[in-house]
Amino acid sequence: MPSDEAWSWRVVLVRPRNPLNIGAAARAMANFGLRDLVVVKPYPPVWQETRSAVGAEDIVKSAHAAQELDEALGDAALVVGTTSGSRRNLDRDLVPLHELKNWLRRRTRRWARPTRRAALLFGSEKTGLSTEEMSYCHALVRIPTSADCPSMNLGQAVAVCCYELARAGMVSLRHPPAKVHMSDPANLQSLAHVLERAVRVLDDVGYLKPKSRNATVVKLRRLLLDLGLTNNDVKILGGVLAAIEWKLRKS
Repeated sequence: MPSDEAWSWRVVLVRPRNPLNIGAAARAMANFGLRDLVVVKPYPPVWQETRSAVGAEDIVKSAHAAQELDEALGDAALVVGTTSGSRRNLDRDLVPLHELKNWLRRRTRRWARPTRRAALLFGSEKTGLSTEEMSYCHALVRIPTSADCPSMNLGQAVAVCCYELARAGMVSLRHPPAKVHMSDPANLQSLAHVLERAVRVLDDVGYLKPKSRNATVVKLRRLLLDLGLTNNDVKILGGVLAAIEWKLRKS
C-alpha cells in the first residue's frame, strides 16, 4: 500500500531500440501502478511499431516522445538513474535498490513541502546511461545482480524497479497537485533554464574553454542538483544571472 512517503514516478527510457522492451516496460508499470512513460529519442521505426502492450495499451498510447532529456524530466524534482555499477567513476551516490526509500527520506528531510514528483531513468539496451545523462541524476540505483552477468534486459529492469517501489510504498496512486509552492524544491526544467543562462554568462566572460567546455557544463549541472535549490532560490539565482547577462551585453 502507498505510504505517506509515496511519490508520483515518471519512467524515462533513453533511446530504446526494441519495441518489445518498450511494451514490456509499459506492462510492468501497469502491474505496479505507474502510469507516466516518456521515451527520449526513440528510433523512429521502433516508435511507430510500438502500438500496444497487453494490459498496458493506455500507457503506451499516452506515452510522450521527447527529443531531449531535460524535456523528458520536465517537472520532476528528483531524478534517479539506473546502472549496473560497472563504471569506476560514477560521481553520484550509488544506492542499492532496496535502500532507495531510506535514501529518499534522508534526501528530502530538509524539504519543507516535497512535490513528490520523481523520474526513474533507464539507458539504452546497448550502452546504458552515458556520463552526461548520469549528470542529470541525484542518485543512481543498482539492482543487485550477479557479477558474472550484471546487466539486465530493459523490460526486466523496469519491472524489478517498479516492483520494489510499489513494495516499499513509494508509488503514489494520486496525482500530485499542479500548484507549486515557493518552498518546493526546484524541478529539473527550472534548473535547466538556470544552467542555460549560467553557461551563456560564462561563455561571455570567457570562462568556458573549448576543450573542457562539455565536462565543465556537466560538473555545473551536478553542482546545481547537489545544492538542493528551491523554486525561490532558482528565481533569485535566475534574476542575478539575467542582470549580469544584461550588463555584459550592454557593455
